[in-house]
Amino acid sequence: MGADPLSRVFSALADPTRRDMVARLAVGDATVNELAAPYDVTVQAVSKHLRVLEDAGLVSRSRDAQRRPVHLEAEVFDLMTKWIERYRRQAEERYRRLDDLLQSMPDDPEPIPPQTGAPT
Repeated sequence: MGADPLSRVFSALADPTRRDMVARLAVGDATVNELAAPYDVTVQAVSKHLRVLEDAGLVSRSRDAQRRPVHLEAEVFDLMTKWIERYRRQAEERYRRLDDLLQSMPDDPEPIPPQTGAPT
């Protein structure tokens, strides 16, 4: 059984090379050779990275005459954004409740007098 889509996306983006490729594809489509240019790896290694991104639904490949551009599928980021946003709202709500609690506390709490002597 395969991982859920969100897990595949986060797993694919766990690698810094793949994150860099996604960032470059956010600017515009590119071929495998264009994507491979800045890295000191083979085109086959870049193709493997792209296959992981493709399996996660982050990129797709098309054919434009002799050119096979790789395209970023931006709607996949909606899935990630919704997941992150849910937890961001929960965290903000916890901080809001903490702020309310701190504001309700007196500014100068009465000092607790020290205990004198040991019990006998």
